Amino acid sequence: MQAYVYKSLRKADTYLYLAARDDFARLPEPLRTQLGRLEFVLEVALTPERRLAQEDPDVVRGNLALRGFHLQFPPSVADPMTEDWGTDA
Repeated sequence: MQAYVYKSLRKADTYLYLAARDDFARLPEPLRTQLGRLEFVLEVALTPERRLAQEDPDVVRGNLALRGFHLQFPPSVADPMTEDWGTDA
C-alpha cells in the first residue's frame, strides 16, 4: 500500500498520511482548517515489513484503508517533574 505524507505548516510535528496523493477531499472540513496549508514530504510503501519512526504501520494501513487518511500528532512531551527519578525522598 502506498502512502503520501504531508506536513502541516500550521501545527508543528503534525503529519497527514493519504491513501491517494493530494486527495484532501477525504478530510473533514474542520480538520482541514486546523491543519492549515500542507506540504508534501514523502511517498512511502507501507509493506508489512516497513517500520515507521513514530507510528504503528498496521494502524496507519488500517486508517488509510478505512478512512483514506491517517493523522500523526507530535510526540507528547513528558513532564520531567512527574518521572520517577529512583529516589526515596
